[in-house]
Amino acid sequence: MVSLMKDNTRVNHPPAVHLAADNRPLVAPIYQSVKFSLDSVNETVRLLRHEREGFFYSRSSNPTLRQLELLLAELQGREDCLLTGSGVAAIAACLLSLCKQGDHVLLFVESYGPTRYLVQNIMARYGVTHTLLSIEDLTGIDQVLREVPTRLIVFESPTNPVTKIADIEHLLAAARHAGALTIMDNTFAGFHNHGQYPIDIFLHSLTKYASGHGDVMGGAIIASADLIGSMRKDINTLGPTLDPHAAFLIQRGMRTYFLRYERQCANALAVSRFLSASTRVKRIFYPGLEDHPQHLLARHQMRDFGTVVSFEMESGHESAGRFCEALKYFSITASVGSTESLVMPPQLLGGHEFDATQRRASCLGPGTIRLSIGLEDPEDLIDDLRQALEVAY
Repeated sequence: MVSLMKDNTRVNHPPAVHLAADNRPLVAPIYQSVKFSLDSVNETVRLLRHEREGFFYSRSSNPTLRQLELLLAELQGREDCLLTGSGVAAIAACLLSLCKQGDHVLLFVESYGPTRYLVQNIMARYGVTHTLLSIEDLTGIDQVLREVPTRLIVFESPTNPVTKIADIEHLLAAARHAGALTIMDNTFAGFHNHGQYPIDIFLHSLTKYASGHGDVMGGAIIASADLIGSMRKDINTLGPTLDPHAAFLIQRGMRTYFLRYERQCANALAVSRFLSASTRVKRIFYPGLEDHPQHLLARHQMRDFGTVVSFEMESGHESAGRFCEALKYFSITASVGSTESLVMPPQLLGGHEFDATQRRASCLGPGTIRLSIGLEDPEDLIDDLRQALEVAY
């Protein structure tokens, strides 16, 4: 029967297409809809009271996002997950939801720059205090947690950019004794690492390895159902929602996550061995090398050693800049985890606000360079690094 509705009504109420129960799409569709509807007021009220399953408004939940949330939570060995529009949004949302005036946060010199900025500047405006230590200063960590009531310990491992390895067991024992929550930015290590430890909250920038292709941004907060439940309303109200199409692209990227990560780790090890043998490299930071000071700790805690290789050139900014500009297969840009290799020169690595003691702890020098290793042939990458070192000197 032909509908009698007028055309300007028809375009807003198109015919529905229903799949039979035994006729499923192999790839889940993108639910690119802000709003979802139920047939009755009663059921809508029940949905909003969390008395039944369903979706109402995509800022709170969306089927495309939910599928990705459940996948990431399972991979990290936790119960639930909240997605955000970027990795930094995940960090900010966590801090704003979990902290109040008078709380104290312990964080580290080696932490991601925006994490430090959030705690030291934005959270400080609202009366949240902090202590900044080196992730290697276990004595200092113990002392602070004994002397200062602490709400959160925020750390990462491997650290960005010089891949220090946090002693997770020590940190967690100290945190438990002090009654502090632990938040780990697990972006560099990936979803397959560190889930065996009773870390309260994992953060990930999905822009990196989850997406893997440098074409979409996102963040994830992964924790127990109780912790996610306690933060959900705050974070929904802050509104850092991931778009459904971005979630779909990240879900697609996750299909090749392990293949990419394994190959990139193998390439990173090959690159790090080449650099460690070069007379023009003063110091190399890659926990997969046996002479890395935390190699055994990394081997104990992780299934692999990551895809980021950092090193210090013998001379400073000038030669480091020439080196980066001479590279053919490494693009000078931010981020890590893409299929292509990337390089960050010392001028872009941050830490400019550090005092002399903090800079020594950070291991950032005038010739520090960070490489994010991609999927290219390792021989091509090594040849490129060799010729760039020649140009630099």
